[in-house]
Amino acid sequence: MMGDRDFRSLIKNAVESIGRELEIEIDSKDIKTIHLKEVVQCLRRSYYDRIDPKEVERRGFSDLLSGLLRKLQFGSNPKEYVIDDIKLKGQADMIADDSIILFRPTNSTPQDPKANDLLYLNACMWIYEKKDGMIIYISGNREESSFALIRDKKMFEEVVRRVRVLNDLLKEQKTPILEPSMECTDCQYYQRCYITKKNTKQTSLAEMLGFSKDD
Repeated sequence: MMGDRDFRSLIKNAVESIGRELEIEIDSKDIKTIHLKEVVQCLRRSYYDRIDPKEVERRGFSDLLSGLLRKLQFGSNPKEYVIDDIKLKGQADMIADDSIILFRPTNSTPQDPKANDLLYLNACMWIYEKKDGMIIYISGNREESSFALIRDKKMFEEVVRRVRVLNDLLKEQKTPILEPSMECTDCQYYQRCYITKKNTKQTSLAEMLGFSKDD
């Protein structure tokens, strides 16, 4: 026994506190500056983060990996890429040997990199004017899996398109369309997209079968 203290809650609170300190800073009122993180994930999620935010639940210290690396001395500084009158702001976890490096936590060793991680890495290469990069996935049992990428113009053009779309929707105060993905179930806004509350009358099985309470 370790006393009466709830250490599980203590750890959870510590993770939440550190996570808030490491979170990428986004000015919700500055719609002329769009962060790269916002456009590689679901645009509806990014829209809610600005308009009506709900804090995400972090599951453990592994979720803090990228933020911790960015804060260390070998982490990169944020950089902006101008798109018309909009600024796309990005930040790589690390730049080493003239290559962009991203670190991502994972539950199991992936066979392929996640699509949003590829978009993020490729966009960073254009923002920082680098030609190659790498995503390194680290699992809870310390297994590593890495994927290299050479920058691709068409992939970056898709990011630029999404920057313009999010900017327009924020200006018009219009909720983005639903973008279903495997990440929806872990999203803090899941119920806003998929669950509609209905006023239903409680009834028993007997009543449904036509029996009265006195039968």
